[in-house]
Amino acid sequence: MTDLQPPAGLRLTPLDPATATDAVLQEWREVHNAIIPADPLSLADVRERVGRHRLELAHLGPTLVGCSTVRPPQPDGRTATVIARVLPAHRGQGIGTALYTAGLARARALGAEAIETVVLESNTDGLRFAAARGFTELERYLLPGDTIRYVDLRLAD
Repeated sequence: MTDLQPPAGLRLTPLDPATATDAVLQEWREVHNAIIPADPLSLADVRERVGRHRLELAHLGPTLVGCSTVRPPQPDGRTATVIARVLPAHRGQGIGTALYTAGLARARALGAEAIETVVLESNTDGLRFAAARGFTELERYLLPGDTIRYVDLRLAD
């Protein structure tokens, strides 16, 4: 696997729960909901998540191109979840790699010994991206009321 270098002008911005404005949270929400239409989040949902998880935005110049989530390891475990999301028009440019690399570093800094991710089954680009980085499938499942399965994957040691 050869990762692309991130494009010039790519800016990754971690969201600070104490200072993130509704406009910034809305940007993160827009990307999440575009990539995961099966689980649309409200602004209130994102406000709650920014307190529990590490959220980040990706802009290429002034254009919103992606976002990420790092779910820190729980006190009773050493597994973190790293999710990189790139809007379809901006895939294949190194943006996902930049988001993933930053998320992986953040997860490791938080003490993660194992890394997992979750991808919507219909997101074949995301599944290929994860497989190319050494993730292997753990399970596929449907949430109540959903019609598209989620795929949980774990980074091979």
